[in-house]
Amino acid sequence: MDRMKTFFKYAIWIILFFIFSEFLINVGLNSSYKEMINSPDSNITNGVEITKAESTLVNGKINGRIKLDEEQSLLGKYLKIDFLSKRNNIMGTKYIPITVNKENPVQEFSTFFELQNVTSYKTSIVDSKEGEEIKFIPEEMKKPEIIMLTIITLLILW
Repeated sequence: MDRMKTFFKYAIWIILFFIFSEFLINVGLNSSYKEMINSPDSNITNGVEITKAESTLVNGKINGRIKLDEEQSLLGKYLKIDFLSKRNNIMGTKYIPITVNKENPVQEFSTFFELQNVTSYKTSIVDSKEGEEIKFIPEEMKKPEIIMLTIITLLILW
């Protein structure tokens, strides 16, 4: 019986530590992101909306949506996002293929990047990819994946 009590105490301590560390990680990450500004010389057209653009000193993320524009055909084109430093130097470029059509009038997109000191971005719509595109980190991990990796790590260390 004493052994079961000890086991439950350890289990409770591990669960409390997990909750506490999850809270600290979320607070720390969310407070380190700063909002990026759209460059004044962006020639974005109707139909493209950036909903969230944030960066830290070493990485960032941009979320948005592309809506079907009746004035111009966007099918087969690319949304080009240039990432700029404080002095408007291009740090990297990302191309997002546009796939909106009458069946799917809205395309959600999300991109993550590993670039240092990005403070703003410039968007445009282009017909084809022009030059080198930077390598981006993979999509962020979901909660079940994080929990599974934590459990595997604990099992390995135990």
